[in-house]
Amino acid sequence: MTASTGRGRSAGGSFLRDVSHHGLFWPVVALVLLVLACGLRSPGFLDVTVRDGHLVGQLVDIARNSATPLLLALGMCLVIATGGIDLSVGAVMAISLSVSLEYIDNAADGGSLGTALTALLLGLAVAVLVGTFNGFLVTVLGIQPFIATLILMIAGRGIAMLITQGQITTVTSAPFKAIGAGYVLGVPTPVVIAIAVFLLLSLVVRRTALGMFLEAIGINGEASRLSGVRARSTTWLCYIIAGTLAGLAGIVYGSPTMAADANNIGLMRELDAIMVVVLGGTKLSGGRFYLGGVVVGALILSTLERAVIIFHLPSETTPLFKAIVLIAVTVAASPFLRERLRSRRVRAELVPSGAKAAA
Repeated sequence: MTASTGRGRSAGGSFLRDVSHHGLFWPVVALVLLVLACGLRSPGFLDVTVRDGHLVGQLVDIARNSATPLLLALGMCLVIATGGIDLSVGAVMAISLSVSLEYIDNAADGGSLGTALTALLLGLAVAVLVGTFNGFLVTVLGIQPFIATLILMIAGRGIAMLITQGQITTVTSAPFKAIGAGYVLGVPTPVVIAIAVFLLLSLVVRRTALGMFLEAIGINGEASRLSGVRARSTTWLCYIIAGTLAGLAGIVYGSPTMAADANNIGLMRELDAIMVVVLGGTKLSGGRFYLGGVVVGALILSTLERAVIIFHLPSETTPLFKAIVLIAVTVAASPFLRERLRSRRVRAELVPSGAKAAA
């Protein structure tokens, strides 16, 4: 019986070690702790009810608020997997939303469904062009991704200002507003859009060779090219996807207010996207990536922002707590700490064995 108990403990410990080594373990722990802390502070935090056929509650609000960083981070994750970076996503949000609202503002029937759909397509088309431009700079001209995307990070907001002529563009269009403020079967539309994009990307990268190509390029781009991987076109495609999703994020984010403030829309959102990707367990050096981790990272970010409100903390302190959570998760998952813990476990297992042999 004693031997059986020992084997059970050993198996259980091995299971816990395996789980803790997974890239999602510590991000999930951080998310659970945040949710529990908010639940203890605000008793109704975990309540989700149905009102007028719609899901309502703070958890629903967190899911809705997670849609924008999730869309940004999904595209960023693919780019980072190739060993690159895209600093222009915040500016692309502003450009895409500005184009859409300017079209509605100048349309003869701005409140029609057709006008809203056309505005959506135009905003996404511009985002595709921006992503194509970024990919061209990186893959064809060979400019470092940081510098290539920094160009549009700086110039893109100026382009958005030119589109809106330096004014805050406001429109009235119920169909367009529904993109960010509507519901589908009781679920907020942004949540549905984010889930659909996540499932589509997951299907593409895990059910086709694209995911393997991305990891190969991120680990060693030259070796992958010599082995037959179309590194240039694959990397280019990732920048196009990142630009497209940034444009979609801008429309989802700005459609509820139906106002485009080119000077503030998407400001510093590129840093949030990078943070979400890192929290999800993807390494900035490229290679292996976790789309599921991006979802967890986006939820952590939104829950943390809600926690600042629940605990009645100044909103200006939000970046500080973001940094604290980011440091805690990355340190807990760091190879250095993991190796130290493994060494301590090995020594702890050897000491009893040595003592038993001496006896």
